[in-house]
Amino acid sequence: MQYSDELKNSLLRRMLPPNNESITKIAREEGIAEQTLRNWRDKARADGIAAPGIDATADKWSTQDKFLIVVETASMTETELAEYARKKGLYVEQIKAWKDACMNANGGVAQEAARLTRELKAAERANKQLQKELDRKEKALAETAALLVLRKKADAIWGDPEDE
Repeated sequence: MQYSDELKNSLLRRMLPPNNESITKIAREEGIAEQTLRNWRDKARADGIAAPGIDATADKWSTQDKFLIVVETASMTETELAEYARKKGLYVEQIKAWKDACMNANGGVAQEAARLTRELKAAERANKQLQKELDRKEKALAETAALLVLRKKADAIWGDPEDE
């Protein structure tokens, strides 16, 4: 069955913060299957709308939802942030903590990438040095083997000078 976009949007507003009405209640009132409502909520989440589960407290929201809240509030003033937090049923401190976590996670990734790059370059330098040393030793070994072969041939042709 097809539902109008207006109906979907109005029901989504009822499901999402700050209202957080239960899907079961809305399904009973509207005569729409619970799974349909859940699908709409999940699609809204996939489209970038912070849409945690109905019974989920803010501390149990997914990292995706927390990140979306941080992105939505990034350019807000303190007053706007406080108003936004009230509408979503959150505390300003929670949003700030999530923002810090996001920034630390990204900073940690950047630092880790820089560290790994330095280690890779150091390993490549060491590998290059070892390869040079290996090449030098292979040349020396080849030269020694050639000298031994020549000595055997010379001894075979002229005889061993130590035997005389």
